[in-house]
Amino acid sequence: MLTITRHADPGEHGDVTLTLSYELRSKTRLRTRSADGEDVAIFLPSGSPPLADGDRLQANDGRVVRVCAQPEALLHVSAINPRELNRAAYHLGNRHVPVQVGEGWLRLGADSVLQGMLEQLGMLVQPLLAPFQPESGAYGGGHHHSHGKDSAFQYAPRLHQFRRDGSPDDGA
Repeated sequence: MLTITRHADPGEHGDVTLTLSYELRSKTRLRTRSADGEDVAIFLPSGSPPLADGDRLQANDGRVVRVCAQPEALLHVSAINPRELNRAAYHLGNRHVPVQVGEGWLRLGADSVLQGMLEQLGMLVQPLLAPFQPESGAYGGGHHHSHGKDSAFQYAPRLHQFRRDGSPDDGA
């Protein structure tokens, strides 16, 4: 089994190709198969950002694994003007929907309910089969539901953390 525990240096050629959906690229622990059928185990550090199309990973046996984004069923959203597209982005963000942002468009996973909402807002919504690479979020840690004051979850980077008394934690 090919075992991966870290990223490779950018620009390294790929010996093995791994084609994954966005959901699978978001996991830090994964058992899957390479494009040529070899078993692959991924053990990346917890909290690592989702893998992107073109990322390179270093296998324990020295081989470099190239990550390819698998085309997925998406909705391609456009609007008659930037203000209307901003409205759509607001409503999707309010629902914590992963969104890929492009020049004059948004993309999200295919969903008939969200498609109906976007069409009600006056958006042009087209089904599309394409790789999906949504924004990772302002804090880099993704969405979570740990809201308790003793939560083990910590946002990254440290700049955005606060002490229990409410004062900024400067890392000192």
